[in-house]
Amino acid sequence: MHDITKRLKELGLVLPEVPTPVANYIPAIIVGNELRTSGQIPMVNGELAYVGSVPSARSIDEATNAAQICGLNCIAVADATLEGGVEAIERVLSVRVFIASDVGFTGHSTIANGVSDLMVDVFGDAGKHTRVAMGSIGLPLGATVEVEAVFQITL
Repeated sequence: MHDITKRLKELGLVLPEVPTPVANYIPAIIVGNELRTSGQIPMVNGELAYVGSVPSARSIDEATNAAQICGLNCIAVADATLEGGVEAIERVLSVRVFIASDVGFTGHSTIANGVSDLMVDVFGDAGKHTRVAMGSIGLPLGATVEVEAVFQITL
């Protein structure tokens, strides 16, 4: 066990309630020893915290914060799905970060660091992962960022 719950507390992070899916899908699925989350948008207390494209409607700092919120929502989905909660997560395998961005914007990696840094802060070396960071002309509900994660889990 990694004592992830203790680490979250040390970081001052509280896992939010799992956001309700906004369409016809499930929050996560377990395949073998992997848990794959659906894309998570920056929902906080049932409200979308960040809407709009970077950099015209949202700053890089705001979008980076949105990415961190999305990552925390991914961890919350895993916690709610796994019988052992977050303690059943062995490592973070990958994250995909989608950023609503204006034409010509190239700072996607900086924004994606919001979720990548979160995963390493929470899981230590087991939080190091592969990653895709890409721009999009639009995301669900107008969200600024959407993140999906794949975790290796203990069966």
